[in-house]
Amino acid sequence: MLPVSLLIRRARLVPIGPAAAPPQHPVDVLVEDGVVTTVAAHLDPRPGVEEHDADGRWCAPGLWDQHVHLTQWTLSSQRLDLAAARSPEQVLALAAERVASLPGVPVIGWGHRPGGWTRDVTVAELDAVTGETPVVLIAGDGHHAWLNTTALMHLAMPVRDSVVRETEWFAVYPRLVTLFGSDGTSPDAFRRTLDAAAARGVVGLVDFEFGGSRDDWTERWGHDCDLLRVRWATYADTLDDVVAAGLRTGDPLPGCDDRITMGPLKIISDGSLNTRTAWCCDPYSDAHRLEHPAGQPNLSGAELRELLARAHAGGLEVATHAIGDAAVAEALGAYADTGAIGSIEHAQLVGREDVCRMAALGVRASVQPAHLLDDRDLTELAWPGRAERCFAFRWMLDDGVELALGSDAPVSPLDPWLAIAAAVHRSADDRDPWHAEQALTPAEALAASVDGQPTVGVGSPGDLVLLDADPLAVGPDSAATGAALRSMPVALTAVAGRVVHSTL
Repeated sequence: MLPVSLLIRRARLVPIGPAAAPPQHPVDVLVEDGVVTTVAAHLDPRPGVEEHDADGRWCAPGLWDQHVHLTQWTLSSQRLDLAAARSPEQVLALAAERVASLPGVPVIGWGHRPGGWTRDVTVAELDAVTGETPVVLIAGDGHHAWLNTTALMHLAMPVRDSVVRETEWFAVYPRLVTLFGSDGTSPDAFRRTLDAAAARGVVGLVDFEFGGSRDDWTERWGHDCDLLRVRWATYADTLDDVVAAGLRTGDPLPGCDDRITMGPLKIISDGSLNTRTAWCCDPYSDAHRLEHPAGQPNLSGAELRELLARAHAGGLEVATHAIGDAAVAEALGAYADTGAIGSIEHAQLVGREDVCRMAALGVRASVQPAHLLDDRDLTELAWPGRAERCFAFRWMLDDGVELALGSDAPVSPLDPWLAIAAAVHRSADDRDPWHAEQALTPAEALAASVDGQPTVGVGSPGDLVLLDADPLAVGPDSAATGAALRSMPVALTAVAGRVVHSTL
């Protein structure tokens, strides 16, 4: 990218961090070669510098989504939306309707939440309403899929009468392109996704897509997808290639500039609440229905430590998916034993002592607040008596754990303001906030959404957002505050001084 200069006039700086002082008056902000070089009450015009008048709008560091599956999110607009289905029968009706309306066209659905259903589903009943048309219905947490026999056979999977779960599902997911094609993952489709993210103030994301390669991003980068900052994560199956290439976390990907860099090794150490596969210290309430009453790990302790040690030796951070409290404890033990650095992804159910240990080890909590909106009722059903230890953001912040907010899109929408609002209000309906004692303030939630950046100042990256409203304003109650955050209007987004979205 060619050097870009940008001058933003009359902006009110949003204070970020506990010691930050509120702005006294609007200022001009100059970005040169991708970095803020001057912040002053008034700057003279600069020849050749792009100018935008903030007119008193609020200027903050650009927002990051620290957990995205970008290909799945890009594809989601073309998928059969199952989010409203509340029973297997409703899912079957939606699938049958799609097959009838588009005969012979393969169907991929997304978004049903079987964790609250009272029975298991079968392949036979899906076959009965879909016939020979290939159908793959992915649960809203992404951890299992309900396939009909035609789809199972096409994907060279053993025919069975049950859903495909966890590791087996993650392995087959990249092969869906052989069944459904790749029209939804063209550079143009990705560009539309990135444009939409920029319009919500996003300047960067961590891409945890399954089955991808760094070459995929290199190709996209050269086809007009060089809009936002990206950190590309590897999984175990591509770890050897990354290490052999000498790529360390933070290095630019070959063939690209420094806006797209090597991210962490991603490890999925347990499952999810929805599938009852998150690994817990205590059994689920419906343990009598489960093969593994308390869930189970996806890797042994030795396998987990071996992966962390290999990544750490190769200069990579590690992002370890751990949802249940037993998985969180085991992951922290692996970080301690290997000296690896990085994050716990999700940390949905935690023990109080493990939060303290997370802080002592310097392990980040990469959390997705919007998940609590979907999992509130299911948590009370499946983990009774444990809800006060779920999405424990206040414990984490008070104990000194670094928080990083994200979406896990497409599990939740790629919208940082939804995540911020959920962290602040902790309710998606007219009910009172769910365990409000774990809520964050708007200032705390925003600080956890800007990739660790402080108040905009000299030396800051030129990754900026202009907002039409004060993001730190507190309403008469958390519901009003949350509503204002969810609808936060974004006037301008800039990445390295380049304007990537503007309504000015």
